[in-house]
This record gives sequence, C-alpha cells and structure tokens, in this order.
Amino acid sequence: MMDGKLRRVARWVLRWLCWLLIAGLALQLVFLGRVAALAVLDPSSTSFQRSEAWRLATQKPDARWRHEWVELDAMSIHLQRAVIASEDALFPTHSGVDWQALQQAWARNAQRQARAEARGRSARPSGGSTLTQQLAKNLLLSGERTLFRKGQELLLTFMLEGLLSKERIMEIYLNHVEWGEGLFGAEAAARHYFGKSARTLNAHEAARLAVMLPAPKRFQRNPYSAFLNQRTQTVVARMGQVQWP
Repeated sequence: MMDGKLRRVARWVLRWLCWLLIAGLALQLVFLGRVAALAVLDPSSTSFQRSEAWRLATQKPDARWRHEWVELDAMSIHLQRAVIASEDALFPTHSGVDWQALQQAWARNAQRQARAEARGRSARPSGGSTLTQQLAKNLLLSGERTLFRKGQELLLTFMLEGLLSKERIMEIYLNHVEWGEGLFGAEAAARHYFGKSARTLNAHEAARLAVMLPAPKRFQRNPYSAFLNQRTQTVVARMGQVQWP
C-alpha cells in the first residue's frame, strides 16, 4: 500500500518536473525569438522603461518623459568610446560576460556588506555587469534581485551576443539607457544636459554623460559635482585607449 502511494507521488512529481522543463524551454524560445527580431526591428521600449513609465504615471503624473531613437551613426563616436571606457572596457572583445569583473564585484560587495552589518546597516551592492548584461536586464526582465533572474540575465546576454553585432548591441543600449528620471537614450540626454544633438557631443560632454550611468537619477540632481568633474577627466584620459568601432 505504502509503495503504491510512493510510486503515485513520484509519478506526480516527475510529471510536474516535465511540465516545468517544457515551460522553461518554451520561455527561452520566446526570448530567443524576441532577441532575433532585434536584428531588424528597433525596440520601442524596454521592460525597465515601461516600469518607470508606470511609476511616474502613478506617483509623479506631472513628470516629463523624454526619449528619441536615433541610429548609431547619428551618435558621437566620443559617446560610444566614453561609455565603453567608463562602463565596460572589454566590450569590443568579450563574449557578453566579464568574469573577472564579476568576481571583483562579488568580493567588493562582501566586504561592504560586512562593514555595513558591523554598523547595523545594509550595503548597496555594486555591479560588475557588462553593457550586454545591462541591456539584457533592462530590455526584457524585471528589476528584482533573485538567483533565477540573474541566471535568465546570463542566458539573454549570450543570446544577444550570439545573434546581434556589437554595433547593434551598442545602438540599442545607448537608445534606451536611463540618464535621469523619465530621461532615456543618448539623444534625449544630450539635448537635456547640453542643448545639442548626440551627434555633436565632444569628448568631455560624452564622458560626463557616461559617468552618470551608474546612478543617473542621483547624478541628475548635480551633474557638475566635484566627483563627476574628476571622474569625467579620468574617463576622457581612458577614451584614447578604446578601440571602437
């Protein structure tokens, strides 16, 4: 009697595991199709943009929304090099993930968390994500921090790198990355901060925009702070070493 009951339970568990596996594979095929479509179709928005639009609509209905798509050729080469120099130095050559940068970020976060816990506080984690990982997260995923979401982010990262060129990844990234509250994309950012198009940004202007990316809402409040001024000079010095495109 007990053996029969165990066999029924085992069959039930196996059946559900099979359905979960099928559902997981179906989800990956959906993601694969959406990524493949990006080779020829410009995305009108990202998952992160849609969540931000909803937040602003419900919490700050008077907030202004700015976003305009432009081709990569219509963006200053200085901006492209500045973003690589500031955010992801190995972008032109890596396959989507900079494992050394991830390892260093994990080590830094562990140290920060230990110090914060000693003071009874919580530490904000720093990332080691590449531009492709950032795009994968913002394009199709939610903002929650879970092991499952991180695994899905890695799968999407490899899909993006496998199906799109580096130039296309850069184009989509620069057109949808956040540069302030309700402010998305290089063209909107260039016009907001400098009153000019993204095509005409010089090296210092491009570097200043690039260094804002880790915390755009915070830096938006004071885009000419001493920290940003110093960091801008550092990125300008690095830009000459970037081999792009």
